[in-house]
Amino acid sequence: MITRPNYHEIEAIGDYLSQVPYDVTRATLYSAADLYNRFDPSQPQSIDLCYDTMVYRHYLAQGKHTRCANEKLARTLHDHSISMALTEFVSKFNVKRIVGVMGGHSALRTDPTYTKVAHLSKRLTEEGFLMVSGGGPGAMEATHLGAWMAGRPAHELAEALNVLSAAPSFTHPHWLSTAFEVIQRFPQSTYQSLGVPTWLYGHEPATPFATHIAKLFENSIREDGILTMAFGGIVFSPGSAGTVQEIFQDAVQNHYLTFGIASPMAFLDTTFWTKEMPIYPMLKQLADNGKYRNLLLSISDDPDEIVATMLRFRQ
Repeated sequence: MITRPNYHEIEAIGDYLSQVPYDVTRATLYSAADLYNRFDPSQPQSIDLCYDTMVYRHYLAQGKHTRCANEKLARTLHDHSISMALTEFVSKFNVKRIVGVMGGHSALRTDPTYTKVAHLSKRLTEEGFLMVSGGGPGAMEATHLGAWMAGRPAHELAEALNVLSAAPSFTHPHWLSTAFEVIQRFPQSTYQSLGVPTWLYGHEPATPFATHIAKLFENSIREDGILTMAFGGIVFSPGSAGTVQEIFQDAVQNHYLTFGIASPMAFLDTTFWTKEMPIYPMLKQLADNGKYRNLLLSISDDPDEIVATMLRFRQ
């Protein structure tokens, strides 16, 4: 028999929701200033005092897969609120002007691929696209760095990359400080980009280069959301298991025309996707044999070629 919670149980739920270190009814997306509200670039350890860190500690303390019903409710309400704010934000854009970038979190800021993704994202942003990524380090950060530097000459992007190279990995203590140094040196308020990180991978800091951040607890909402909203196409830069999963998830959506449209699947780095991780030739063969339909596949080492692919599709 189903019983309704009594007054005291409802009151206890309300008390719990009011005490969690995050707003379960947040009306807007996050910004870097929200997540890193107490961060002082001159004191890298100050990240421990920030909102993002406090929420992550609570998340771990309660368990990534918590058995506490009140905590489950709190996380669900939070993610619902962020999802609503995300829907409102992306509704302002033409769906064919939203492009996602998928790729490894471990890509160093000094890697050639990082630079290529940044240039690619810069060009697409200048062409009027909204760039979306998982909002973390590596290729994700490069996506938002490129969007942040849109409208500036190439030598300023090179200067920004040089600043970031002092802390090449997100495990470096000055990873966040150097990002804020670039933001302060090259301020902008013209271009936007969207990061969708998650506290499931809270050990990977969210990039402050994303102007709008939809940070969630549930990673499944995050992954599906990026692939669903990026009707303008997905760029797959080198990655590992997570990126491969996203490739086939995107391929299924295109095959079945799940949302009524098939979008470009552009692979960056020919050697990686044909030799090291030979996903591209397999997908190409499956598409040629009719096992997969509606796949708009392309592969290139040149960011400008990928930009041209996205522009043709948009038109």
